[in-house]
Amino acid sequence: MTENTQTPSSPHSELPTQYAPAEVEGKLYERWVERGYFTADAKSEKPAYTIVIPPPNVTGSLHLGHAFQHTLMDALTRRKRMQGFESLWLPGMDHAGIATQNKVEQQLAEEGKSRHDLGREEFVDRVWQWKEEYGGKILGQMRRLGDGVDWSRERFTMDEGLSRAVQTIFKKLYDDELIYRAERIINWCPRCLTAISDIEVEYQEDAGELVSIKYGEGEDTLVVATTRAETMLGDTAIAVHPDDERYKHLVGKLIKLPLTDRSIPVVADTHVDPEFGTGCVKVTPAHDPNDFAIGQRHGLPNMTIMDERGVITVHGPFLGLDRFEARSAVVGALRQQGRIVAEKRPYVHSVGHCSRCSTTIEPRLSLQWWVKVETLAKDAGDAVRDGRVKIHPKEMERRYFDWVDNLNDWCISRQLWWGHRIPVWYGPDGEVVCVGPDEQPPAGEGWHQDTDVLDTWFSSGLWPFSTLGWPDKTPDLAKFYSTDVLLTGHDIIFFWVARMMMFGLYAMDGEVPFKTIALTGLVRDERGKKMSKSFGNVVDPLDWMDKYGSDAVRFTLAKGANPGTDVPIGEDWVQASRNFANKIWNATRFALMNGATVEGELPPAEKLSATDRWILSRLNKTVAQVDAYYEDFQFAKLSEALYHFAWDEVFDWYVELSKTTFFAGGEGAKVSGRVLGEVLDVLMRLLHPVVPFVTETLWTTLTGRESIVVAEWPKDSGFRDEAAEAEIENLQAVVTEVRRFRADQGLQPGQKVPARLDLAGTQLAAHEAAIRQLLRLQPEGEGFHATATLPVAGATVALDLSGTIDVEAERKRLTKDLGAAEKEKQQAEAKLGNEAFLAKAPDNVVDKIKGRLAKAEADIARIQAQLAALPAA
Repeated sequence: MTENTQTPSSPHSELPTQYAPAEVEGKLYERWVERGYFTADAKSEKPAYTIVIPPPNVTGSLHLGHAFQHTLMDALTRRKRMQGFESLWLPGMDHAGIATQNKVEQQLAEEGKSRHDLGREEFVDRVWQWKEEYGGKILGQMRRLGDGVDWSRERFTMDEGLSRAVQTIFKKLYDDELIYRAERIINWCPRCLTAISDIEVEYQEDAGELVSIKYGEGEDTLVVATTRAETMLGDTAIAVHPDDERYKHLVGKLIKLPLTDRSIPVVADTHVDPEFGTGCVKVTPAHDPNDFAIGQRHGLPNMTIMDERGVITVHGPFLGLDRFEARSAVVGALRQQGRIVAEKRPYVHSVGHCSRCSTTIEPRLSLQWWVKVETLAKDAGDAVRDGRVKIHPKEMERRYFDWVDNLNDWCISRQLWWGHRIPVWYGPDGEVVCVGPDEQPPAGEGWHQDTDVLDTWFSSGLWPFSTLGWPDKTPDLAKFYSTDVLLTGHDIIFFWVARMMMFGLYAMDGEVPFKTIALTGLVRDERGKKMSKSFGNVVDPLDWMDKYGSDAVRFTLAKGANPGTDVPIGEDWVQASRNFANKIWNATRFALMNGATVEGELPPAEKLSATDRWILSRLNKTVAQVDAYYEDFQFAKLSEALYHFAWDEVFDWYVELSKTTFFAGGEGAKVSGRVLGEVLDVLMRLLHPVVPFVTETLWTTLTGRESIVVAEWPKDSGFRDEAAEAEIENLQAVVTEVRRFRADQGLQPGQKVPARLDLAGTQLAAHEAAIRQLLRLQPEGEGFHATATLPVAGATVALDLSGTIDVEAERKRLTKDLGAAEKEKQQAEAKLGNEAFLAKAPDNVVDKIKGRLAKAEADIARIQAQLAALPAA
């Protein structure tokens, strides 16, 4: 890494009058990459700090959720780099099996073809072509955001090294009997024609129907309710609770299944809730996960009644019908036989849909590959319980344990062509051979490879170590594993985080994949509503970057990042962050023009004014505060702390208080210039991880050094001066109170007013010139008449307002305002005193009236004080 050496440019180079993000961001980023600032060295003796990026889909583009998490990860790694760590933020993409295959199939459909027209090999080649041409759009967008990732280590879940890792761990799990093949119920998409994971199922409220059907005849009659009437064709039992007295006489009996020539048994099973509905449940083991479990317990047959496209395959009248057509047809046939006891339509209930194509998911019995998770999940739970891995915020631990402690075996096979093909070969005589990456598959007539591919989460579950070269013992793996922080949304804690924990502990001999799991919330709009295309509130962060700059977007996202909670964001907030960047720019430009410098040693405390000591004391407290917030992943709090320190204390107070010193010149101006340079130097370095572009430009101009990216992170020097802080707080109290009074009297900010300052006996005497400058107060002259006297912080400020305002007009205005406030108070008190009104009014209405009363009372007190302060007529 290039050292942060002095450059020939002057530290006082003139800054442009305005900050133009678009003119500097792209150039700065490419310079950082070219100089290798983000490239980590596995041979370095520095301590390692590693974050691997949650790999975005190759089909994806940067959305606000990405921008949010990437901002936080970038802030963490930039800070650690500045602290002297060998900081690695490793980028890459996920091959996104279903999503990518769908993209290419859509492309083929436009050509009038399907993947079957091409064949598997040619189709996979076509996907790779699509990936090279269209995939990875998000990588360029990450550069726009300023992601300080090590591009030399960019990985893709289908690249050669990661594919080798996938085959290695499959073989290891298979040999350890932790992978097996079996028929189970899975989520099936009749459009994508594949099993899909739970995370790829999106639930929404659908308006369906609930029908109650009478099974059996005479005394042997039972009624069941269902939203999927067509599945009754595959019923193989009716279940009741074993303690339900209503049906004990029927348990073990056979009941006639309507519309068929079959009879099915009544079984007793504790899964049935006797209080729900009729207490009877139809059991369709091949088409429902709960029914499948009941079927397993009672040895029931599994009867599949529809094919992979959701078309009915049994019973003549319904044969060949789509599942939804069959639903109506079955209900119609049952109605004709008088077997429909009740119908509820519409019946709104939660229904799973494929997240890729929105098709209704069909639970389906299918022969699939599974990972046996019992021991893997226990290890993943123990790693958090014994403290090897910390979850932040801690209250999220419960959700993690609820998942890993109740994890079912994981279906890892997908009926796709794009992905890691399952490394299992079948022989002509029923042989099954699992092949590792360094082994030759069996050859000869009759041998063929399994046609399924692995779930995308299988390869992404290896991400923390496969990206570092595993299964080889690489220098990267030795240096950078285990990773330090996994920062990701709480919405995928179950699916991705748990997978990585299980595989990391298994593959790396018990060494955890990450030391801390930092969970974030989800980005929402300014009203707290989920962002959705259907709501019309989705925002492209690139649009905001174009309009306000990347720093503004980043700072807005960081300011909303409270651990584990959702983040509302609106354009007004981004605009405010842009204003903050402009404020930093303008204030630094003023400082440089007035002698701010980092040259030479900082003067000792005894040579500093109280104002200088105050700002240095506040600066060091801010450094300590920001460090503490970083360690606790409190991005919102550290951003707020930096915002208020920069804007309120440095720019609004210290710079303003120093103006009189700068204008006076001499030794005092030199000292203040050096102090201001120190403050800006440290402030820019504190801000840099969150707002990298504007701080790079300002810091290099201020210091003349190469880059803030490789500058040293500020340390708390321990300097504190509580007396100076108290002194300046008193000064601020005087200025704030007089400004408030001036505003109340309707004086313009720049309007000058004669004033007498009685500062005797206070520490404020040394600040009289600054107080007068800040408040536009003229010295008292002949004929000075104190028309208003303000005691504050032990000092007295007497103002002569005669001649500056029309006293009579002001008295009339205030008297009118007072009358309005008193009327508002009376009306509010009357409503709150009306018992009948209070008994009927909603709480929010009552609270609103209480608020009006409180405001009216405050207005009355304020106006009366203003009237009392007016000069006598």
